[in-house]
Amino acid sequence: MKPFMDRDFLLSTETAKHLYHAYAEDMPIIDYHCHLSPAEIYEDRQFENIAQVWLGGDHYKWRIMRAHGVEEKYITGDASDREKFQKWAETLSMAIGNPLYHWTHLELRMFFDYQGVLNEDTAEEVWNLCNAKLKTMTARKMIEMAKVTHLCTTDDPADDLHWHRLIKADESFKVQVMPAWRPDQAMSIGKEGYPAYIAKLSKAADMEIRSFRDLMTVLHNRLDFFEDNGCKVSDHGMDMVMYEPASEEEVEEIFAKRMHGERITQLQERKFRTAFLLRMGMEYAHRNWVMQLHYGVIRDNNKKLFGKLGADAGIDSIGNSAPVSELASFLNALAETDELPKTIIYSLNPIDNTAIETVMACFQEGPFISKLQHGSAWWFNDHKKGMIDQMTSLANEGMLCDFVGMLTDSRSFLSYARHDYFRRILCDLIGGWVENGEYPDDQKALEKIIKGISYNNAKQYFEFWG
Repeated sequence: MKPFMDRDFLLSTETAKHLYHAYAEDMPIIDYHCHLSPAEIYEDRQFENIAQVWLGGDHYKWRIMRAHGVEEKYITGDASDREKFQKWAETLSMAIGNPLYHWTHLELRMFFDYQGVLNEDTAEEVWNLCNAKLKTMTARKMIEMAKVTHLCTTDDPADDLHWHRLIKADESFKVQVMPAWRPDQAMSIGKEGYPAYIAKLSKAADMEIRSFRDLMTVLHNRLDFFEDNGCKVSDHGMDMVMYEPASEEEVEEIFAKRMHGERITQLQERKFRTAFLLRMGMEYAHRNWVMQLHYGVIRDNNKKLFGKLGADAGIDSIGNSAPVSELASFLNALAETDELPKTIIYSLNPIDNTAIETVMACFQEGPFISKLQHGSAWWFNDHKKGMIDQMTSLANEGMLCDFVGMLTDSRSFLSYARHDYFRRILCDLIGGWVENGEYPDDQKALEKIIKGISYNNAKQYFEFWG
């Protein structure tokens, strides 16, 4: 029997152990997509206790606590932090097979040097140990402890990037913190608050938006502003990548109708969103930005809980209405005019893995190295099986060696332990192929592959040279 989570955790062969300890373990981290707060980074937030770090806003944990019968009072309610932590410890002790079990203990080891097991009996010990260490730890310290060199937050076009500018001016913090362009609200014309958002964007840009043309002008200007502040990455979250082309006149009519408070049809919304995303894709290509497409999610399923807690409450799920044909048509529309940017495609539905690989292969072109990327196993898939499935699919149909690797997609400063989890799974997967005679024991090539996927590929792909 192997010890619980020892130094060779998840490494089942001697080759896997060597690949991890020699090539992956000490590599730095590029977090090209996260939801960390730039204000908390600049202000170097210090947390009062471990419950604030772990349970505040972490809908991953909320979901399994609810599933285990924990009352909402101890999840998002008015129970004390110590009571919430106790309920989390009790839940975790039963979460066999869930990645949260591994993530939690990796975080305890990486940041707090705790080698034991968190459960209902050790909760007081862990609470006291972590809280004592948190007195000497801050947001920046956690980022530095994880050896992060670059990270991209998630930022709306109307954002003034105040905190990013302050971080950049602070020479004492060496990590490059860059904004990432997330224009979901500007594209979501069917949402109830759309006219109000357009008014907010108009104010931020100091230009009245009265037409779709005006909207594109404003967004172009805001893209300039984001670029001046170090942005090289965009990100789009949506239920699906759609392709419903329409004339400029028709798109203008749809925008005008919505801004006058009228309802639009689903078909009209599809036409607008297609036109919007095509225009954005063209802009990214001209600027040499990376476009990220996250899709395949159904949001806010539990309307009762949504009414109480709002979005990001742990009530989202995988969707299955993302036609591959429309993804292909969208990419083709950009490729036909040589305006397809570097693109990372993520589907929340793992059934889409092989389809994504085969569509991407149609649009790869030199001199780019894997210009189109299959994004890492995302959200409900960033567990051992999900990561193995995504990387195996990429290896089968494309070039795993060029993969830009892991990201946190997290609001937690402790979530960098997930990169270690990913790297162990990566090394075990490739180590198994070597031991099975499916790839030679060529250490020069293996070192390049492991270090590339761990860090170097992302640095080259995003052109993070500083």
